[in-house]
Amino acid sequence: MLRRMSDTPQPRPLTIERGYPTHAPGSVLITCGQTRVLCTASVSTDLPPFLIDPATGVPGSGWVTAEYAMLPGATPDRKRRGPDSRATEIKRLIGRSLRAAVDAAKMPGVCITCDCDVLKADGGTRTASITGAFVALADALRWAQHQELIDADPIRSPVAAISVGLVEDRVVLDLDYAHDSRAQVDLNVVMNAAGEFVEVQGTGETTTFTRAQLQAMLDAAAVGIARLIDAQNKALG
Repeated sequence: MLRRMSDTPQPRPLTIERGYPTHAPGSVLITCGQTRVLCTASVSTDLPPFLIDPATGVPGSGWVTAEYAMLPGATPDRKRRGPDSRATEIKRLIGRSLRAAVDAAKMPGVCITCDCDVLKADGGTRTASITGAFVALADALRWAQHQELIDADPIRSPVAAISVGLVEDRVVLDLDYAHDSRAQVDLNVVMNAAGEFVEVQGTGETTTFTRAQLQAMLDAAAVGIARLIDAQNKALG
C-alpha cells in the first residue's frame, strides 16, 4: 500500500535497537518502515597493507570498511546467496560514508568492519544500512577505547542517509518499494551532522529533472537526515 504523499515529505517510522544479540562489540537492528537491517561492527588489528609503513611496519592510521548482503528471505522471491555487482556497489558506498564519520589517524592499528545484513527489504536498504551502521560503529569505537586499543574517540560527526525521489511530480522522502518502483527520479543522499554532503547518488528513472526539483529533493533529504541523526544520538545516549 502506498503511503500518502503529503505536502511536507515525511520519513517512514524509525527504530534503532542497540545491543541486538551478537558477539560483535557494535550491534544494531534498524527498522525503517518495513525495511529491517542488522548492522554489526567488529574490531580487529588486521589492516589493509597500504596503511602499513613498509619501512617501519607501523600502521599510520586505522580503517573502516563495510560488507552488505541480503538474506535469501529478505525479498518476496528468494534471493540467491553470494555477492553480486549491486551488493559490491552498496558496500563501497557504506564504507565511504562511515569513513567520512571518523578521523582514522586517531585509531591507528584498528580496523572496524561493519556488516549490514538485510533481514527484510522494502526499499531504502542501503540508506538504512548507513544510518544503522554508524550507531554500530560508534559502539564498537567505545568498546575499543574501553579495551585501550585507541586513546580517544575518533568520531568527527555522525552520518546518516536517506532516499528521496519524485513520484507523480511530487517529492517523496524515504521511498518504500511501492514508491521506488514508481519513482520518476530517485536519489540517495548521505550527510553529516553539520549538514555537509558525503555522497549524492541520483538518477532520472523515467524522466529528466530540473535544478529546482533537485534542490527541493536535497532540501527534503536534509530535513530527513537531521531527524535520523537526532534518532542516532538518542539511541547512543
